[in-house]
Amino acid sequence: MVKSIIISEHGGPDVLEFKDVKIGSPGPEEIKIKNLAIGLNFIDTYHRSGLYKLKLPSGIGMEGAGIVQEIGSKVKYFNKGDRVTYSQMPLGSYSEERIIPEKNCCKNTRGSKRKSCSKYNDKRFNLPLSFI
Repeated sequence: MVKSIIISEHGGPDVLEFKDVKIGSPGPEEIKIKNLAIGLNFIDTYHRSGLYKLKLPSGIGMEGAGIVQEIGSKVKYFNKGDRVTYSQMPLGSYSEERIIPEKNCCKNTRGSKRKSCSKYNDKRFNLPLSFI
């Protein structure tokens, strides 16, 4: 079990619940990430308040950076121990660990000269850790 922020109803900051959740294993094209940093964005307040409707209960947060803990059977571009960033759906970055589609992640490598990344597997780029 890992700790995660979950919302079970819409409202103010008081609806954020710190809970133990079971993450499980990634599907064939997914990776499990241990979050080291997450992004806090204004859109998170829209999700929490109900301005942007969510199926509840739900995790919250869309971006983060961490280390790959486990990979699915069809993952092509990541290995256990890789450092990654993401900023896409599905929601759930307010968590110690999470599972996310491989296509939504970018690998981070120290000293990389490339300064962009793509969500498309056939055009994967590296992003320097200095951007985290």
